[in-house]
Amino acid sequence: MAFILTPVMIAAGFAVATAAEPAAPRPIKLAVFPFELEDFSAAAAYTPPDDVDREQLRLSTEEARRLIAESGRYQLVDVGAARDEAAKTGKLHNCEGCEARIAAALDADQSMLGIVTRISRTDYAVTYKIRDAQSGALVDVEQTDLRAGANSAWSRGARWLIQRRLLEPPN
Repeated sequence: MAFILTPVMIAAGFAVATAAEPAAPRPIKLAVFPFELEDFSAAAAYTPPDDVDREQLRLSTEEARRLIAESGRYQLVDVGAARDEAAKTGKLHNCEGCEARIAAALDADQSMLGIVTRISRTDYAVTYKIRDAQSGALVDVEQTDLRAGANSAWSRGARWLIQRRLLEPPN
């Protein structure tokens, strides 16, 4: 009798333990817009963004999206369907938070905008801003500086921010 009841009791114990576990929270639907360049360098008026800059912005966006998607905490929303002109021209950093409204139209919970600020040809800041898609309120803003670096370091700055600020568990 003990041989029959022992496995049944163990199985019942696992069933009760499994049922008592809370459900995992639903991933936040996040619209990650392409990183944008904000150029405050002395040469900005004479040297517009070039193909190298655009490629480094693309790589920064790609790295951020990859890390965010792999985390399981977020579900990426396709921003390619955005019809807003600011989103298509890469000018979201100048639109006073309009990315939240665009994200809401894409059925996202939050929006994320990455900005690379060129201070000089060797000094940069990488920032992300996350907004609630319904209210437009800032949820999170983080920044890191890159000194004596080249634009090829932008994706490294984006990676550091995502890993160390957005995805790092709270203490």
